[in-house]
Amino acid sequence: MDMFELQAEKNLLKDAPLAERLKPEKLDDYVGQEHILSKGKLLWRAIKADKITSLILYGPPGTGKTSLAKVIANTTKSNFVRLNAVTDGLKELREVVATAKNDLGMYDTKTILFIDEIHRFNKAQQDALLPYVEKGTIVLIGATTENPYFEVNNALISRSMLFKLEPLEEKHIQKIITRALEDKKVGFGNTNICMENDSISYLANMANGDARCALNALELSVLTTDKDELGVINITLAVMVECLQKKHIKYDKNRDEHYDVISAFIKSMRGSDPDATIHYLSRMIYAGEDPKFIARRIVIAASEDVGNADPIALLVANNAAQAVQFVGMPEARIILSQAAIYIACAPKSNASYMAINKALKDLETKNIGSVPPHLRDQSYSGAKKLGHGVGYLYPHDYEGNYVKQQYLPDELVGTSYYEAGNNGYEKKIKDRLKEHSNKK
Repeated sequence: MDMFELQAEKNLLKDAPLAERLKPEKLDDYVGQEHILSKGKLLWRAIKADKITSLILYGPPGTGKTSLAKVIANTTKSNFVRLNAVTDGLKELREVVATAKNDLGMYDTKTILFIDEIHRFNKAQQDALLPYVEKGTIVLIGATTENPYFEVNNALISRSMLFKLEPLEEKHIQKIITRALEDKKVGFGNTNICMENDSISYLANMANGDARCALNALELSVLTTDKDELGVINITLAVMVECLQKKHIKYDKNRDEHYDVISAFIKSMRGSDPDATIHYLSRMIYAGEDPKFIARRIVIAASEDVGNADPIALLVANNAAQAVQFVGMPEARIILSQAAIYIACAPKSNASYMAINKALKDLETKNIGSVPPHLRDQSYSGAKKLGHGVGYLYPHDYEGNYVKQQYLPDELVGTSYYEAGNNGYEKKIKDRLKEHSNKK
């Protein structure tokens, strides 16, 4: 880098957003992710020793993936090259590889290639990386907000170490905010700012683990707040509330967060925890999830997890699903809440779910035989001549509307699919079935 390029980079940094300017330069300045970066951890040792192998950094926005890449860039003696999967393609990749081969052969210098948003590389582009990662021509660091097991080729994953970055804790966000206010080189240390403690706490909480979100809101509050008569910018709680407007919730309707939250919602209903059920329901509603999608999951849970322990649950869920379409948001949130709470508080049984699964499994793996002749259709001319319906016993002609006879095919006689439980109404069903089985 010559003096003109160096000056241009400094100018770009000066005009960059606060979140970009504040990225750490060295490992000791990095905040959070102690589970992979605390002293003595594998990744910490690898960075300190400049022995980085190919990595994939996976985590939500604002958790420090590119910051970690910058720390590695400032620490390593290898050449460090950055590509962005959104704007760069095979042409740029080939140029990097050609230079890397030359540097490795002539100067014994390795090249670390950082690819931001690597999940946006298509399969062909990711495949093009494989031979160079495998041979050690380049050391790959890929950053992605998406689950790499869905979005990155298995071959690349198997040749890389995978590290998941978690949302930052409030204490981490507060530390980053404090640094932004005090840093005179890249922060607001040269500006007379008074930010109340409750404003800092509010911002750290509302950022929901996303440092970039917190710094963007802080920068907006500083740039849009007038100085008082003493030349001080006062960042009050009211100013911070106005700048944030709405809490940042990590929820992408097509990605990990969507599946994680809906999974937690279903498991909370199944686990009979109405409070957790409503928490995850509110997350989905707040993030703008399709209410019809939520209603469908409640209907499924009513049958799969409640079943005949409370047959009314399916009626409640189905009526709620219809009402959601009729009423629409925002009032539909009340209907969803009522139905979800009912399912969460209802007695549970998965007997119907297990019964159909076992029956379908038998269809795949067993000789299921034929329908017994006495159960076959006799509504057409000539059916009786074939023996269809002959010997069938009509249950309503017998006491208790029940008579013992064979219903399963000969090959499956004695097979039990539905095993009624002891919860709620299903206990009555179980007792009735037991009574029938005792009859001669």
